[in-house]
Parts: sequence; structure tokens; C-alpha cells
Amino acid sequence: MGPLRKKRISQVFFLIFLFFIFLQARLGIIQIKQRDYYAYKAIKQETLTVVLEDYPRGKILDRYQRSLTGTWAANRIVIFPALIPHKEKRDVMARLISVLKIKNPAQKDEIKAAFSGAPKYLSCRISKDQAQAVQKANLPGVFVLPVNFRYGEEPLAVQVVGHLGRIQPGENFTDLKMGNAKPYELGDWVGRSGLESYYEEELKATRPYGYARIFLDAKGRTLPGLAVKVNTKANSSDQQNIITTLDADLQRKVEKITRARLKKGVVVVMEAASGDILALVSRPAYQPQPDKINCSLKAKKKEAFLEKGTALYQPGSVFKVVVAAAALAEGVVTPDTAFFCRGAKDKPVRCWYEPGHGKITFTQAFAQSCNPVFAQLAQRLGAEKIIDYAQRLRLDNQQVIGYPAPIDRRQNLSLIGAPFNLINSSLGQGPVLATPVQITAMINTIANEGIYKPPRLVQEIKSDGNRASRFFKPGPYRQVVSPDVARQMKKLLEAVVKEGVGQQAYLSGYGSAGKTGSAQTGEQTTVVQAWFSGYAPRQKPKYVITVLVEEGNSGGQTAAPVFKEIMTALLKE
Repeated sequence: MGPLRKKRISQVFFLIFLFFIFLQARLGIIQIKQRDYYAYKAIKQETLTVVLEDYPRGKILDRYQRSLTGTWAANRIVIFPALIPHKEKRDVMARLISVLKIKNPAQKDEIKAAFSGAPKYLSCRISKDQAQAVQKANLPGVFVLPVNFRYGEEPLAVQVVGHLGRIQPGENFTDLKMGNAKPYELGDWVGRSGLESYYEEELKATRPYGYARIFLDAKGRTLPGLAVKVNTKANSSDQQNIITTLDADLQRKVEKITRARLKKGVVVVMEAASGDILALVSRPAYQPQPDKINCSLKAKKKEAFLEKGTALYQPGSVFKVVVAAAALAEGVVTPDTAFFCRGAKDKPVRCWYEPGHGKITFTQAFAQSCNPVFAQLAQRLGAEKIIDYAQRLRLDNQQVIGYPAPIDRRQNLSLIGAPFNLINSSLGQGPVLATPVQITAMINTIANEGIYKPPRLVQEIKSDGNRASRFFKPGPYRQVVSPDVARQMKKLLEAVVKEGVGQQAYLSGYGSAGKTGSAQTGEQTTVVQAWFSGYAPRQKPKYVITVLVEEGNSGGQTAAPVFKEIMTALLKE
């Protein structure tokens, strides 16, 4: 046997070996990771089963394990056509329509369709009296059973939670099948955005949580004498729940206020002590129920699907917090350093206050958001120092613990150092971009004596049996600016609401502090992104809130009043 032939034989044996390794690996996946799915499929072949939930998936919950989607249960009429003698079907159908007192033609058509084919539950709601009447009628093959529904009338944090969609014909779902230990088929419901998408594998259930079934013999006939088996507590080993840091009560309050006060924009509420995000509201919103979501899609209201808390915007004068912290830390200014503002005549930038502030201290300049003063500071500090302090305050880090939203590469602090960018950057415009969550965490750093606390949105992932499979711990917390500089910054933020442009954010009885921002967008200089980010109470901050009003007027006039209303509502809880 020649060397060439030996080599070919070796290659053939090697390929056979690899093939068997692949088969063994695939068998292992089926036996271990997909056993529930195939067990359920096997049972389905021997039974007639109706799933007693509309979307078999894990729950998305708030920090107290309350449903964010509004999950609820209600009785529905369940029909097993196989249990109804053929000769009696018309009579049973007529009696059911009579007992329910159905007059709606569409509902009558649904009932008629349910008397053939696979077992199913009717979509129409039934009252307690109707349920009792059906049970009393004792119709063959007709039952009243509880069904779990994923979405209530007012689901919360819809952009954070995300929405579902079916795998459509022609859609390439290879990535789902290859990157996921759980099987996928055409028509399956999958997460399309938000947590539903980010945690698709954890949320997907390979067998339903609740079901009703009847058993069949070897020829597929119903077994006489056996009752319908109902299970509403089936524990799927691979269906897991996502526990977020959100507080459903706070989220609901913020959503109620923003529906009336905020047409376009975002609100972030952070717990000052931990960095946990307690509420995140993006406007406009949408209804995530699959029967309603198509209205938003057809109307091309794509903005309604955007989770804006982690989207990039020009921060405007809120970025002056970075410049002020750098100037104080580097000894460029003290709170009492004097400047002179000439208003519209000033160069290289004019002040928004055309007559000019005249002689003004640094504290007053911060409170009045005086642009010429910060342009001077930028020139004294230089781009390198401003970039350094922006990085210290994590304006280059878009990550949110437990919330793997895609990173937007447009955020690039090094552009501050590019020619002609320094002055604009010091005012939070030009190449400077930040997310509302980043701004909230930055203000929280000042509130916490210079300690940065990373934002967190997901606490843990748990099985239905309440066993934690993954925990997202908070932190690490880091001292990023000195306590002395942070205390000076707190006084500056207090001055903004006491005597400056943010007075409409002042909370009597509690005290508050914060910074306004107004970033001009596009070619229309009259259109601004209006910001206010601040905390309260003043002495012992409990919440840090950022309000961004898109197409607003100014931070002080548009965003600050919304901040005040939300903060007042939360502190009164």
C-alpha cells in the first residue's frame, strides 16, 4: 500500500471520527438541553393538548417580582372537538351559544370554527355568571379553564421589555438555531427588541407552563373513561424569569406624568444609593400586544419602539458639569473666581443672555449657564483635561449592568481634541454625545461625594422554581473625583435651582439640585433638546432624575418643570 493511499485512508477515518463526534455532541444537546422540548413533542403525539397561555415564555418582572407586561389570568371556554360525538356537535354548539347569550356574528363564527380540528380556547371574555352557566350545562367536550395572558391593558416600560414577533416564512433564523440550545421552528414567537430579545434563550419555554390534554390510544382515538388532565403549574426547567431593577409603582407614576407632559423624550429615575434604574420611560410609546403592535408598524411609528435611555444625544450645558469638575480639581478656578460676560458681544461664543451678565463669579456663571465663561475655561484646561474628566465620569462607557443594549460607536471623546472642536465641546455640543442613563449616573456621582455607581437594570435571572441561575451584582463603586470637588459641585448644582436657570426644578420642603441643558439640533437653531438632570432631597439624595424633552424650548423652561412634578410625586409615595 503506497503512502498516498495510506494518507487518503487516514483522512477518511478522520472524517468519520469527526462525524461521530458531531453526532455524539448533538445527541448530548438533545438529551440534556432539549429534553423538555422533545419530551413535550412526544407527549403531543400521544395526546390532544391545548396550551393554557398565549405566549409560553418566562416572565419579565420588577424588583419586587411584579409583572411588567401585566400578566394576568382569566377563565376561558376550552373546546375539545374529539370529545363531542359527531351527531351531537350542532346541538352542543347551539346550546353553548345560547348559554353564553352570544349575539356577535364574529364570536359565533369563532365558536363554530372551534368545533372542528385541534382543541382550543375561545378568545372572547366570559363573566363569572357565564362561566357558572357553562359549567352547569355540563356540555360534552366544553370546559371552563384558567388561561394565562402575557399582556395586560397597560404594560409598563414597553421599550425596555421589548416585543415579540413570529418567525416568518422566508426569514433567516439560522442564528437562533445555531446560537441557542433550544429548538426553533417556523411560526415560533421570539423576542424582537428589548429584554425579550436580549434574553431570548433564557425566556423561551420548550413546553408550556399550563395545559389541558386528553390521551389517545395507539390508533389516535380518545381513550374512553379518561377525564381531561389539566395542569396549570407545570414547571419548565428551562423557562426563566428576568428580575429587573425597575419599580413598577414608580414606573407607572412616571408614565402617567409623561403621557400628559412629554410628547417626545425620555425620563430616567435612578436610586442614588445603588445606581439601580428604578424607572425608564421613552416617549412616544406603543402597545406591545401582537394584535395591536401592527398598528404602530403600519403607521411607521418606528420612534415609538426606540428605547431612548441608552440612545445618544448632544447633552448641551449638562456637559458643563464635566468642565466645572475639571476646572475645580485642577485649580483653574474656585467658586468665587471672577469673570466678565459681555453677552451677545462676547467672543469666541456669545452668551444666551444678550445684555450680558457683566461681572460674575464662577458659581453664578454655572448657575446662569454662561457660555463665554465655559469657553474661557475650556481654553485654559485644554482638550486633554476635559477628555480625562469626561472619562472619569464614565461618559465613554455606555454599558448598563444586565442590559446588553448595542454600543453606539459614534460616541468618541477623543474628537473633543480635534481642530475647532474644543469650544463647542465645552458647551456639550459639536462631537459630544451622551446617553440619558450616562448623564444620570454622572449626576449621581456628584450626589455620592464623587463615587461612581454603575447603572444597573437587571438584578438576576431565576427559574420558575425561584432558583437563581445568574446574578448581576451592583458595582464596583469607584471614587472618580475627590470628595472635596464633589462637595463644591453639589453647591454649584444647588445654585442652579436656587438662583439660576433651573429654578423651576426647585422643591420646597425637600430642596433639590441639578443642571439644565439646551442642545440645538440640525439646521433649525430654534429646535432644542431640553435637559434637566438633578437629585432630591438636597441633603440626603434619594432619587436622581434625568428629563430630556425633544423639540423643547430650553432645559430650564421645558425639562425642569417635568423633573419637579416627577420628583414631587415620587418623594410623596
